[in-house]
Amino acid sequence: MYPKTLFCLSALASLTTARSVPKRSAPAPLMRVNEEHRIPGKYIVKMKEGFSTATADFTVTSHMNEAKHVYGSTSFKGFANTLNETSLEALRASPNVEYVHEDQKFYLTDYETQEGAPYGIARISHRNAGDNNYVRDNSDGDGTCVYIIDTGIKIDHPEFEGRAIWGANYADDEDIDGAGHGTFVAGIVGSKSYGVAKKTQLIAVKVFDNNGAADGAKILDAIDWVGQDAPSRGCANGAVANLSLGGGRDQASNDAVAALASSGVFVAVASGNDGADAENTSPASEPSVCTVSASDEGDNKADYSNYGAVVDIWAPGTNIESTSYDGTTTTASGTSASSPIIAGLGAYLLTLEGPRDAGALCDRIKELATQGVLNGVPEGTTNALAFNGNPSG
Repeated sequence: MYPKTLFCLSALASLTTARSVPKRSAPAPLMRVNEEHRIPGKYIVKMKEGFSTATADFTVTSHMNEAKHVYGSTSFKGFANTLNETSLEALRASPNVEYVHEDQKFYLTDYETQEGAPYGIARISHRNAGDNNYVRDNSDGDGTCVYIIDTGIKIDHPEFEGRAIWGANYADDEDIDGAGHGTFVAGIVGSKSYGVAKKTQLIAVKVFDNNGAADGAKILDAIDWVGQDAPSRGCANGAVANLSLGGGRDQASNDAVAALASSGVFVAVASGNDGADAENTSPASEPSVCTVSASDEGDNKADYSNYGAVVDIWAPGTNIESTSYDGTTTTASGTSASSPIIAGLGAYLLTLEGPRDAGALCDRIKELATQGVLNGVPEGTTNALAFNGNPSG
C-alpha cells in the first residue's frame, strides 16, 4: 500500500507534469463480468507497466488517494474503489491506465461426491483403488465443449440433460447414432451419472455410418471441421476433441490431429486394442495429442490395450458403464472407453484451472497422475494412471 502522504505529494507533483503526459487515442478497455457476480459500481483500475505516482496525471493520483484498496507491492499496480460514471470516464481517458475491470464476487470452491459412482470415474478421483465415490469440483467442465468424432450421439438421451447437440455429419444423411459407439463415448465424457465433466457441451461429429464403417478422408473432413468450428463455438473455457478410433500408421491422420492440437483444441486419442505397440497406430502415434491406454478394475494393464513410448496416460477401460443409443445404459471395454475419460478430464481441468494449450493440458494431466500404481505395464511405457486432483486423495 502507498502511504497517504505520498499520494498527497504525488498529486501536487502531478500538477506540474500533467501537461507532459501524452493523451491516449482511445479509452482504456472496460472489462465486464457476468451480471450474476458483478458488484455494482465497484471497479479495479490496473495501471500500465512501469507506472509511477511521481509521473502520474492528476486524475489517477487523486482517485488513488481516495481509494480503499491500493496495490503496489508487486508489478501489479492499481487500485479498487467505488466509481461513478464521470470518474470511470476520466480514468479510462488517462494514459496511465491499462484497463478498468468490473469487480465481482468470488466463492469458495466446492467439491461434490457422487456416491456409488461407476468405477471408471470413481477411480480417477482417488490415489488408491477401492473407493466407489466420484469426488470432483462442482465446476464440472462448465463452459467447455467436447467434440465426439465417432458414430454420432443420441442427443435426447436424458443423461445428457440437453447438453448434447449435432455438429456435423460426414458419414450419411441420418443424424442418428445407429451404431451406439458415439453415445457410449459421449456418456463417459459428460453424462450426468457416468461422465467425468458433467456440465460440458457434447458435440456430435459423425464419421462412421450406422454399420460402423468409415474411410480416412471423412475422418480428415471431421478433424478439419472441428478446427474451423471451435474458435466460433463460444466455448469460453476451451475445446476438446475425442477420437476413440484408429487404424494402421497413417501420416495424414497424424498430421491432421497435430494441426488440430496446434490450433488450441485438446485432443484425446485411444491407443488401440491390439495388445501391441501403439507406434504403429494412427492417430495414436502422433506425439502432440494425448494418447490413452486402458487399465482394468485391478489396476492392471488391460490385456487388449496397446502400449509403448507414445502413450501419455492410462485410464480405466474395462467394464465401463455408460449411456446407450437405445436410451438406457450399457457396459463395454476398450481404449475407446479410456480416451473419453481423459477428454472429460481435460474439459474438467480447463474449467477448474483455466485455459491452456493442448500440449500443456496433456502435461498437466500427466503431472497429476498417480505414478507406478499399475501392474503389467511393459518397459518403456509410462506407468501413470489418471487422477483429477481431488484434494482428499
